[in-house]
Amino acid sequence: MKLSQTVKVKNAQGLHARPASVIARLLQKRQSKVFFSHHTETINARSIMNLLMLGAHKDAEILINVEGDDAQETMDSLIDAFEDQFGETANEI
Repeated sequence: MKLSQTVKVKNAQGLHARPASVIARLLQKRQSKVFFSHHTETINARSIMNLLMLGAHKDAEILINVEGDDAQETMDSLIDAFEDQFGETANEI
């Protein structure tokens, strides 16, 4: 199964080390291939370094592409993480 969804980075500091590590840990439990695209860059989302190099700031739009048997569950988990700001709050900046 292949899925695509655009999400917005809501974190005040953008997609920095803490959110990147949350994404990498979340994807360790999944089998699907996951790629994030921002501007002209497309990266493998399993790598923290790749996520940081994406340079996604607050309000940046990221296209998530997921392909695999657990694509729906993987996409749902990623969307939830972006919506929840990766567990950060406005006071944690």
